[in-house]
Amino acid sequence: MTILGIVVFVVGLLFSIAWHEAGHLITGKMFGVRVPQYMVGFGKTLWSKKIGETEYGIKAVPAGGYCRLIGMFPPDADGKIQARSTSPWRSMIEDAREASYEEVGPGDENRLFYQRKPWQRTIIMLAGPFMNLILAIVLFAVFLMGFGINQPSTTVGTVSECVVSADAKTDKCPPGAPDAPGKAAGLRAGDRILTYNGVKITDYDKLRDLIRNTEGQATIVVDRKGERITLTPTIARNKVAKLDGNGMAIPNQFVENSGFLGFGPASGIQRQSAGQSVDYMVDMVDNAFHSLLRIPQKVPALWGAAFQGDERDQDSPVGVVGAARVGGEVASLDIPASQRVGMMIFLVAGFNLSLFLFNMLPLLPLDGGHVIGAWWESIRRRLASLRKKPDPGPFDVAKLMPVAYVVAIVFIAFTGLVLIADLINPVKLT
Repeated sequence: MTILGIVVFVVGLLFSIAWHEAGHLITGKMFGVRVPQYMVGFGKTLWSKKIGETEYGIKAVPAGGYCRLIGMFPPDADGKIQARSTSPWRSMIEDAREASYEEVGPGDENRLFYQRKPWQRTIIMLAGPFMNLILAIVLFAVFLMGFGINQPSTTVGTVSECVVSADAKTDKCPPGAPDAPGKAAGLRAGDRILTYNGVKITDYDKLRDLIRNTEGQATIVVDRKGERITLTPTIARNKVAKLDGNGMAIPNQFVENSGFLGFGPASGIQRQSAGQSVDYMVDMVDNAFHSLLRIPQKVPALWGAAFQGDERDQDSPVGVVGAARVGGEVASLDIPASQRVGMMIFLVAGFNLSLFLFNMLPLLPLDGGHVIGAWWESIRRRLASLRKKPDPGPFDVAKLMPVAYVVAIVFIAFTGLVLIADLINPVKLT
């Protein structure tokens, strides 16, 4: 099952990459750019077939893919590709420029990428990431509405024996500790809470907030094996865990003098409505975006996990190998098969969301870097027109290639660090 999970994830990965590149392929052809190659993977070609003017194929290393658009960069000021220079920066620029013209042939003079209007180039470059975003939304919707997520319910799972502070070293009752209000009022495991102080309860988060803001006696109506029972606990004041925006406890942060009933909710798989799914996906995008921004802060911990034997953080960045291992672990979990399928769908959806956000970064060689180049060209031309100056012509994105090489080196180094950590000290679900 572990091997099957890894295979399923790799297939999902390859499809996600092919789906991304299909966005560039379709829009590039739509705007008349010649696309000589569409490849999934890198390295040695395992299979390829030429259909029309485009060669489609699969390569040996499933770590990415590419869609070759001819004429990505404009010629130099004299309309030619300059000879090599002794300057390493200049050589980088001209190497990139030459590579973009390698497959330009007779009849391609007006089918070059840089000749498209800035808004057309923007659409071509954004089409790839947005294909991943569309796929992520569809997969998240299938997972949330079709399979559901494990979340706390309004049913009582456990009842606390006594009032214990959230920062206590143990959850055992110390001598003289008062009984928990829930226990004293007769609350039992299995009770489903229907109303709290007259407010209808539909989800646990709402109930938790009401309890925390209560002082004194409360009226709770529960369903106990089909019988409606009214309980009147006196809510205690206690130190409880501080919560983040998603309702998760923040480590080592507490709220003083909060309302405390003393029970733990039962959890279970619950399908989400369309509205709940939208809210969940918005939170996912927000969390993924901020996680992407926090990656530089996580490098020291990654280094420690990879080379110093430190414990791997559960929210540590993972690469393709780490995600595949998680996929294998999901497939081997002792849970219903439907939930294993759902978790695999969730994993591939999360991968597509990451691809979308990462490629939107305004840095070459990422798609977002080419978009910024197109926008800057449009701004330059508009300003020149307003000032009645000559058209400055296309913006030479090739001049930014030294920056692209630096970005690529940083990305390769980070990918290598994550790979080592994933092999030596992987993130695990269990």
